[in-house]
Amino acid sequence: MTDAYNFSDRIGRVEPSATLAISNLAAEKEAEGADIVDLSVGEPDFDTPENIVEAGKAALDAGHTGYTSSNGIPELKEAIAEKLRGNGIDASADEVIVTPGGKQALYEIFQTLIDDGDEVVLLDPAWVSYEAMAKLAGGDLSRVDLAPHGFQLEPALDELGEVVSDETELLVVNSPSNPTGAVFSETALEGVRDLAVEHDVAVISDEIYERITYGVEQTSLASLDGMADRTLTVNGFSKAFSMTGWRLGYVHATEEFVGQAGKLHSHSVSCAVNFVQHAGVEALENTDEAVAEMRDAFRSRRDLLVDLFDEHGVDVDVGDGAFYMMIPVDDGEAQGASGASGDQPRADDQAWCEAAIEEASVACVPGSAFNAPGFARISYAASEERLREAVDRLVSNELL
Repeated sequence: MTDAYNFSDRIGRVEPSATLAISNLAAEKEAEGADIVDLSVGEPDFDTPENIVEAGKAALDAGHTGYTSSNGIPELKEAIAEKLRGNGIDASADEVIVTPGGKQALYEIFQTLIDDGDEVVLLDPAWVSYEAMAKLAGGDLSRVDLAPHGFQLEPALDELGEVVSDETELLVVNSPSNPTGAVFSETALEGVRDLAVEHDVAVISDEIYERITYGVEQTSLASLDGMADRTLTVNGFSKAFSMTGWRLGYVHATEEFVGQAGKLHSHSVSCAVNFVQHAGVEALENTDEAVAEMRDAFRSRRDLLVDLFDEHGVDVDVGDGAFYMMIPVDDGEAQGASGASGDQPRADDQAWCEAAIEEASVACVPGSAFNAPGFARISYAASEERLREAVDRLVSNELL
């Protein structure tokens, strides 16, 4: 049978999401009866806080089931602006687009700013979809490797300065980071600011894990002098509020950007779901205690994993945010982290992750998916019991 479709060049530039591919494989094996410890997915294992659920139900009961204004309901846009002002950003509701998830916000940024051949700079390891979104928009990628620096940006500022130039159109900063959990220092972000101002570069500040930090303060890039008009702040509700399936996010930028990106928004998704937006107001205004409880649980899990890996001689670079950890792998054995030996490990991390799920029934994501070969990403958005089980399985199968 002849395929009747002529696929576009742009769709041929990208591969399916590696993180979702592993998660789907884990789900298939579970459906076949396997007991999989799934540490691949970036999804909190907590229920959405009850007050948010009730707010969603109340919005449904009140008839909030139709279209909203394309950029979002006024109550939510103002609540977002107030939240951003608390981060030191001079924000107004007119500078916000509410989107069906943070991914849509990012997609609209790339499509609005990037033309064929425009340079986009990524900080590796980088979340898998940045590369895909840049390629879909026709952008060319330049990259800076943070792995030799313990995944931190500050010691890599000179290298970043060698990459960013007047030809750079967009730089992507993700702090706290997926996949490393690194929280970039204010000094590092000031270095980004200096380069962005010098070369007139727009910067995405992906702050989706902003409220999941451990003993450190996260700095919003747009709060720094000189960055208000060149930062596109992306955030959402999936991670901090355990609302992954609700699909709610936003971008804050200048009114000029909102006017241009709003055209794409209106012609694609129309608007975020009405009743979900009302639940978002409740999340921002009345959920601090639940967020703190989830954050404390994540921190306890992170510390448990560090202790367990230490028991087995596995040295990891420990991040101060998000709920991810990068473990070094080499021919099926974990080695010292990049900062420990001075040499970044290079290995077939894909084979290691395949062995982990096939032999130990533990799902992890290959570091190569994030342009970090030689590592595997694990998510500790799982119970302490399951985390112990995962490490035990990896050890017993001689993968650690």
